[in-house]
Amino acid sequence: MAENLKDCSVPCKMSWEELEALCRRERLHCKELGVNRANANEYEVEFLCDYKKSKEEEFYLVKWRGFPESDNTWEPKRNLRCPKLMKQFHLDLDQELRRHKRRCIPKKLDKELTSVLIQKAKLRQCLQRWEAHLNHTRNHPGRIFVMNEVDLEGPPKNFTYINNYKVGQGIVLDEMAVGCECKNCLDEPVNGCCPGASFHRMAYNNRGQVRIRAGQPIYECNSRCNCGLDCPNRVVQKGIQFDLCIFKTENGRGWGVRTLQHIKKNTFVMEYVGEIITTDEAERRGHIYDRQGSTYLFDLDYVEDVYTVDAAHLGNISHFVNHSCNPNLQVFNVFIDNIDERLPRIALFSTRAIRAGEELTFDYKMQMQHVSIFQVWISLE
Repeated sequence: MAENLKDCSVPCKMSWEELEALCRRERLHCKELGVNRANANEYEVEFLCDYKKSKEEEFYLVKWRGFPESDNTWEPKRNLRCPKLMKQFHLDLDQELRRHKRRCIPKKLDKELTSVLIQKAKLRQCLQRWEAHLNHTRNHPGRIFVMNEVDLEGPPKNFTYINNYKVGQGIVLDEMAVGCECKNCLDEPVNGCCPGASFHRMAYNNRGQVRIRAGQPIYECNSRCNCGLDCPNRVVQKGIQFDLCIFKTENGRGWGVRTLQHIKKNTFVMEYVGEIITTDEAERRGHIYDRQGSTYLFDLDYVEDVYTVDAAHLGNISHFVNHSCNPNLQVFNVFIDNIDERLPRIALFSTRAIRAGEELTFDYKMQMQHVSIFQVWISLE
């Protein structure tokens, strides 16, 4: 007996590209896939596998999208309409020839060389799929790019991209009970706005740049406030604004992150996001991570060392940011919709102007200089 499965969907085991290729092979026309009578016999180059040259012409071994490698064919250059793939093939080829201290392109490539070129092409596809997944998952305006021009390592295993804290077992986030009634939080704060209600000063200027020193907390307007989303006291909650690139470093430091846009001094860049766990659980996991040679534990010790953020398997792009003793990012404790001072959000702000293409770093061993409420209250008087 059939059931009415309204609003029920099942993920297809084939990708969009594989479905398109199947339609072409079976001579089926599909409007959604863009396969029709006019273009059913057109085939797409997935990547180039090999190269050879005769006196009259150049040839490339083509891997066709949606077809097994056993169906690869040699095609003359004049028949191909894939300039970007051709350019990338020769960039990879030149890099490998230089690595082996060879200057000229041979008329025929050896098997070892073609094997590396195929691995690079497959790796690039794998990273492109991961990049697409990251951008589909993110909820922030800043785009994510992925690049590995160093080796053949693909995306990290057992890592899930998340946008906000994932709360561990037995941990509760206390929501903010009240919000401000300001019409202009920066110029005319009512009762000191959200920062003033917690005996702290407004953290940002009118350009959204942080103007308090590291160690002082940031209290942003929350979901119960009357002010709009354009309020200058809403910065961290708007998420990453810059296009960033996860890239493989050349000096053995694994993956890193570089900015693709200029970042001004004292500007919010990203949050450190992961799973919130207790310090006891963090200690247990820390022993395991130490044996593995890496750790992603960040203690939330603003007022009390009770909780830790673990970004080893759940995190955002901050998971890939490397350590530096001379960093260009600084840690700030931020409170928005949560009033528990033991559970601040960890925001990374630029310590100076950062040029496009520069790697982002922060000090893993950075010790926050905590400021008491009494001290801040005195400074406001």
